Order: sequence, then C-alpha cells, then structure tokens
Amino acid sequence: MSKQIAKFNINGRPYEVLIEPQTILVDLLRDQLDLMGTRLNCGVGECGACTVLIDGKLNLACSRLAITATGKDILTIEGLAKGTTLHPIQKAFAEYGAIQCGFCTPGMILSAKALLDSNPNPTKKEVQEALAGNLCRCTGYLKIVDAVLAAADAMGKGGLA
Repeated sequence: MSKQIAKFNINGRPYEVLIEPQTILVDLLRDQLDLMGTRLNCGVGECGACTVLIDGKLNLACSRLAITATGKDILTIEGLAKGTTLHPIQKAFAEYGAIQCGFCTPGMILSAKALLDSNPNPTKKEVQEALAGNLCRCTGYLKIVDAVLAAADAMGKGGLA
C-alpha cells in the first residue's frame, strides 16, 4: 500500500507525517515521532498502557489506526506538563508513590485526566471504575486511587487543569 500524508495536532504541536494506511497510532507516536511515553504492552486494547486522549476522549493507541486520528487533537503523557511544571495529576502520582515501576503510569494518568475533565469531584468508586481499563502489576491500586482523589482536590482549589 502507498503511504499517505496525515496531519495531527499532538500535544499542541502540528505534525505532518507520511504513513502507511495500516500504521497503528502507538507505532506512529513511538517510532516516527519519538513520543515514548505511550507504551505498547498487550497490543490488543486490554491493559491501557497505550492510553492517549483524542479530542479529550480516552483511546487505546494500540488498537487504533493512526490515519483515523487525522486532523484530531491528540494528548500523550509528554503533553500534560507545562514546561517543567507538572500537571496536578502527575504531581499527586509522585507525591503519593503511585508510580511504582512506571510502565502503566502514563495510561493511568491520562485515564485520570479524562475522568477529572468530565467529573472534577469523583468518588473513590468512580475513580476505581474510570481506571478499570488500566492494569498495573505492581500495586493494589490504593496509592493510584488516592493520588487521583488528591489531584481532584488540588485542581478544585485552583490547581492547574
């Protein structure tokens, strides 16, 4: 198949790339754009390690063709901080020890962002449900849930959104 020109807005920056029609979004991000925070783990949309936000909605980059995201706004973990200032969710993950080995962390953080964007004051159960699609092998999720709740509190008190 012949390559196509595709345009994306990734982390607030425009990109124009030449891609094969069968290129998976996670491969575009990692292999062509060197955005290594989006992880490839299961490859079938079961673990959440490849979570990105497309037009503000959760998407699994391992199971989405890159061409289907043409013209859309894509947010990866690299685009969450503002310069050297961590987003409140990132800061809470660090402060609460919710990072563990770090492999699942980008997907967890972006899932938490999607939740807090739509529900700025979630309950513990709502956080657990929002993170249910993200698997972590290191922890029982307690620190992760606590970090998301702390981030919600910080953002509600005027923290960076």
